[in-house]
Amino acid sequence: MKIAVIGGTGRVSTHFIRHALSRGHEIKALVRNIHKAEEMLEGAELVLGDAKNQEDIRKTLTDCEVVFCGLSTDKSDTLTTAVPLLTDEMERQSLKRLVTIGTAGILDSRFEDGKYRFESSESKRSKTFAAEEHAGVYQHLQKTTLEWTIVCPTYLPEGDVQGGVRFELDRLPEDGKKVTTGDTAVFAYQTLINDQFLQKRVGICY
Repeated sequence: MKIAVIGGTGRVSTHFIRHALSRGHEIKALVRNIHKAEEMLEGAELVLGDAKNQEDIRKTLTDCEVVFCGLSTDKSDTLTTAVPLLTDEMERQSLKRLVTIGTAGILDSRFEDGKYRFESSESKRSKTFAAEEHAGVYQHLQKTTLEWTIVCPTYLPEGDVQGGVRFELDRLPEDGKKVTTGDTAVFAYQTLINDQFLQKRVGICY
């Protein structure tokens, strides 16, 4: 299977790409820094460009079968600008399957009905810009006909696979504290390959 990756040098994306390559898949990754990517992503086909550019997304998706998006908010409107361009291009190229990385903040509050976690007392963060960007992506995806899944890790330290990941649809499992970038990537890969959790958010943690 040939997988398009948007945001190829992101913290989760690098683990995702290496794992997918080790399982025999082809990877075509959109990256902003080709030199950094060549060092980190040996074996992947690289497309130099910007996720906020429609033509660069088109080049990345061409000849691929499914899509993984590991973009972060980048302290800007990167997500809410890039993802609509991505979904438009997926529909244009008749691609259906998309797995993207979100944040636990956009899962449903366990205690306050009708609120995201980042809007509720469950959130300890004072700044909500990143969560609002991820919420915008979720709201946009709900309007599409794509077979999307948003994998929503809680606190996300850099780290390799440890195993023992717990998950829950639309909520964060109780007492979830963290999950590594490596385990998040493997969970996202398995979700993509196995067509799990279609049109759902999935909260993950240890």
